[in-house]
Amino acid sequence: MKKIIIAIDGFSSTGKSTVAKQLAKALGYVYIDTGAMYRAVALFAMKHNLVGDDYLKEQDLEIKLSEIQINFKLNSKNDIAEVYLNGSNVENEIRSLEVSQFVSPIAAISSVRKKLVEQQQKMGAEKGIVMDGRDIGTVVFPKAELKIFMNASAEKRAQRRYEELTAKGDEVTYEDVLENIQERDHIDTTREDSPLVKAEDAILFDNSILSKKEQFEKLKNLALEYIEN
Repeated sequence: MKKIIIAIDGFSSTGKSTVAKQLAKALGYVYIDTGAMYRAVALFAMKHNLVGDDYLKEQDLEIKLSEIQINFKLNSKNDIAEVYLNGSNVENEIRSLEVSQFVSPIAAISSVRKKLVEQQQKMGAEKGIVMDGRDIGTVVFPKAELKIFMNASAEKRAQRRYEELTAKGDEVTYEDVLENIQERDHIDTTREDSPLVKAEDAILFDNSILSKKEQFEKLKNLALEYIEN
């Protein structure tokens, strides 16, 4: 079976990471969660008082970028590649709503994007990867063999995210989650550097009414078509 690059882009909370993990496992590919990389930078910025509700110290963060090391290590117990920031497992910490509110502003900083895009391109040099994010098919791998652009209504995405967070014990309201998603959509689509857009050759995939199983089966069959042809 030949190896290709599968680039999955789309709005926040469309289930990109979930289906990308499933695809990678089914195909024997490597999964790379670029959103987690930006979340790790956001967490670093929070812990160093570089970002807050009413401030973002871009220049100070740019100076400290060389101090940020992000790695993925496979957890043999759950078969998930977990995120490590400077040697510490931050997989659960970066998924909080608190971190989520700073991800898009951090990701809009050109120096941050440049650093992470370089790392992502190195990770995919040998192909055989599934990578999800906001600009994988447009910036990171514009020549990826299969590009998918995922979308769903903001309300549907907020409901899914709300259920996910409350299931973990986080005390959040649906209204706060919806507001966060709408704000991230605005920032992601209007930022100057690599805004979220559908690549011309990407396949639009709306999963508003699909179950996780239905979504996976459709995308797996699509991926196999591209790999086998």
